[in-house]
Amino acid sequence: MTDTPRLQPAEARAPLSRPIVAGIVTALVGVTSSFAVVLTGLDAVGATPAQAASGLLVLCVTMGISAIILAWRYRMPITVAWSTPGAAVLAATGSVEGGWPAAVGAFLVTAGLILLTALWPQLGRLIARIPPSIAQAMLAGVLLPLCLAPVSGLVADPWGVVPVIVTWLVFVRVAPRWAVPLAFVAASVVVAVHVATTGATIEPGSLIPRLEFTAPALTVGAVVGLALPLFLVTMASQNVPGVAIMRSFGYDVPWRPAMFVTGLGTALGATAGGHAINLAAISAALAAGPDADPDPKRRWVAGVSTGASGIVLGGLSAALVALVVVAPAAVIPAVAGIALFGAFGSAVQQAIDDPGERLPAVITFLVAASGVAIAGVSAAFWALVAGLVVREVLHLGRRPR
Repeated sequence: MTDTPRLQPAEARAPLSRPIVAGIVTALVGVTSSFAVVLTGLDAVGATPAQAASGLLVLCVTMGISAIILAWRYRMPITVAWSTPGAAVLAATGSVEGGWPAAVGAFLVTAGLILLTALWPQLGRLIARIPPSIAQAMLAGVLLPLCLAPVSGLVADPWGVVPVIVTWLVFVRVAPRWAVPLAFVAASVVVAVHVATTGATIEPGSLIPRLEFTAPALTVGAVVGLALPLFLVTMASQNVPGVAIMRSFGYDVPWRPAMFVTGLGTALGATAGGHAINLAAISAALAAGPDADPDPKRRWVAGVSTGASGIVLGGLSAALVALVVVAPAAVIPAVAGIALFGAFGSAVQQAIDDPGERLPAVITFLVAASGVAIAGVSAAFWALVAGLVVREVLHLGRRPR
């Protein structure tokens, strides 16, 4: 960690409750802002509601324990999150050869690749050689269909989707941090009205969180078309930016231990339905910034608090899935799409920022957005191949930049 300025007496007396509250807020914002994306992704690759609830539960537990271990051991406000871009990859990929067991096998392969990154740093360097414009264009293409859900939802169910969008729009102006969580609250109200008017019921037993284990299977389509894109977007869109954000606040995250802990957590949660956990990126600033505590040396408490709060929120996993099951068809996808607006905008900007890399990025984006699977392998993989091939052809014979 870099040197920090000496604190003033008033700052030094900040109560310990401040980083604890910051950690609770970080967990709340992180979970409520993107759980709908995770459930959408798990459902797309074949999970039943019980298996999706199990996946949400094990993700909360493993990322909570991982954050506690890393923050406590290294005295840094390190926070761990599920891979939201990875969940978007699941949603874009859809059913793979071998069904849900093959998807679970792909989660295990992803875990193995993350662990390999910890043990073999050259793999991380190889990933870093993928042009950011190509990686971000692939992510943008994967996110596009999900981000269109609020638009199509307005046509399919305006009475259900309009309150969600209006709530998000109002709070993105006055309280951006809480815009998506409050949009979810608006969606919950819509669901409650829908249940009251249609007589839909929720079985009390379905509200109890439990783990559902699945024996993994390995298929070529799932490994190449799901595991590799899941690994790449998790590294390029979560772990690498997460380290950079922490460095901007003066913390040098230990790369190998962080990859080992999150890779092991992903492996332990895979058979219960957890797709991947990683270093937090956007939400990392909530625990690592000055608002968490004026004293940078005490902000690690926020990391521990985030982890503990995430474990507690895991207890709501079954209830969240039950809410999704009885919701009108267009409402929850609209929340998921709204949650990804920021990520989509950032990915598009980074993809086309360099004019010299724009055409390969556009090709990558279009192939990923097409959703076309070839030989059982998803469009995300072929998007990377197409973008890299076009880039190599355009740069053929030129001096390396």
